[in-house]
Amino acid sequence: MTKKKKIKQPWPTKDAMAQIYEENLWGGDTAEFYSGLGSHHPEVVNPYITVVSAFLRDFETPLVICDLGCGDFNIGEELFKYSKKYIAIDIVPDLIAHNKKEFKADNLEFQFLDIAKDELPAGDCVILRQVLQHLCNAEIKSVVEKLYDFKYVVLTEHLPEEDFEPNKNIISGQGIRLKKQSGVNLLASPFNFIVKEEKQLLSVKSPGFKGNLVTSLYIT
Repeated sequence: MTKKKKIKQPWPTKDAMAQIYEENLWGGDTAEFYSGLGSHHPEVVNPYITVVSAFLRDFETPLVICDLGCGDFNIGEELFKYSKKYIAIDIVPDLIAHNKKEFKADNLEFQFLDIAKDELPAGDCVILRQVLQHLCNAEIKSVVEKLYDFKYVVLTEHLPEEDFEPNKNIISGQGIRLKKQSGVNLLASPFNFIVKEEKQLLSVKSPGFKGNLVTSLYIT
C-alpha cells in the first residue's frame, strides 16, 4: 500500500510574522521589536519621512491615515503628527501591545488586525510600507479590494533594479520576491489595481540588499 505524501501547508501569516519578531529574524537586539534595516537605516528612512511628510502637510484639513503593517513604529512615529487621526495596524498582537505602551497621543491608535482577512477602519489615506512584498498573491488581492475605500495609497515595495516579471507568487512570511527576480506591481495582473493617478515619490537603493525601495502614490 502506497503512502500518500503529505502536502506541506504554509504557516498562517500571523504565526510567521510573530516568529520574525520573537527570533529577531530581521535583526535588532533580542529584547526589542525590530522591523529591519528598511525601517531604521538613515539612508532609507530619512528621505522617506521627508517626502511623505511633505505630502501629508500639503492638506489644509489633515487626513485620517491607516498604517497597514506599522511594525515597530520607528517611521510612523515621525508621521502621525501630520494626521487628524493615525491608525497603526499590525498582525502581531505582542507588537501592538508593545507599541500601545511606548507611543501615546490623542490622535494615535493601534489595532491588531489581519489586513487580508479583517475589515479595515475608515480613513482617507493608506500607508503600506514594505508589507505586501511579504504576502502571497491571494492575500494581496484581498488587500487590494479594500484599498478602493481610501482616496490615497502610499505604497513602498522592494523591487529589482533591472526589468522584472511582476507578481510571482510566494508563501507569506519573512522572504520577498526579489529572489525570484520579481516584485509587487499592483497595477499589473493578477491585481489590476485601477487608479486615477500614479506618481513615484521616491526610489532609494536598499541598504545591504540588492534592489531599490520604491515609494509610489496612488489616487483612487
